Amino acid sequence: MGCKIQLEKLFHPSIHPSIHPFSSTCPLPGRGGSCWSCTSPLWLLLQVVGPQKDGLMLVLLDMQSVPAGQEGWLAFDVTSAANHWLLHPRSNLGIRLYVETEEDRSLSAGWIGLVGRRGPRSKQPFMVTFFRESQVPCRPPRAVKPRPRRRKPKPDLPMPSIHRFVCHMHHQCLIKSMKRLFSSFQDWVLAPTGYSAYYCDGECFYPLGSCMNATNHALIQQVVHLLKPNEVPKACCAPTKLSPISVLFYDDNNNVILKKHRNMVVKSCGCL
Repeated sequence: MGCKIQLEKLFHPSIHPSIHPFSSTCPLPGRGGSCWSCTSPLWLLLQVVGPQKDGLMLVLLDMQSVPAGQEGWLAFDVTSAANHWLLHPRSNLGIRLYVETEEDRSLSAGWIGLVGRRGPRSKQPFMVTFFRESQVPCRPPRAVKPRPRRRKPKPDLPMPSIHRFVCHMHHQCLIKSMKRLFSSFQDWVLAPTGYSAYYCDGECFYPLGSCMNATNHALIQQVVHLLKPNEVPKACCAPTKLSPISVLFYDDNNNVILKKHRNMVVKSCGCL
């Protein structure tokens, strides 16, 4: 399952359960009149609210680091919480999104541009769930007798490891440097002598976060791939934005021509 949150200028979440919010405008109020730097990355921690004897407790569900200037949907995996809520509906007290800087300073989600329930309808957080059809008839919850607990119960919502998210950053879909020289076309290309074309390379990991600049189609394809890996391939890392270059060259009549060639330089990459 996934939860999505929208970033208006800073970030955007994705699918699985997923969440949506974001937009960051500097400066932001800080301690002693200081401002938070929009160039600093932020940590977003998604926590589930649960009951306990002396009040409420917060359990970490998912987390991700979002660089400044990013815009789009943010995807968080809330499968463990959703499964727990299906078995224990009364334990569903909601989800809390906590924002923190690298200096351990907490920030308001609204300050950094996360879109909440009062934002545009098209950018409000939402959850996506997928269910498998079971051939075995299920008994209603009331017919299930609780078993006595002999051992100390383990937490229903395990704490995710931060290393699971950091390791993906080294292999995710990114734009990479590639230079193309016109040395083999010197007899007709006058300028430029070459240019930086760039290319896209990397994996589209599930769930697709905002850093992967994924389309909605890619999000759905990635989910279907998990269900039917032999029928549907994973989303691919490909250019999402291209720009032109101008080339000065001789035509067939030996005239000097300046022409703008479209889609020659990769500007950004994403999962498609």
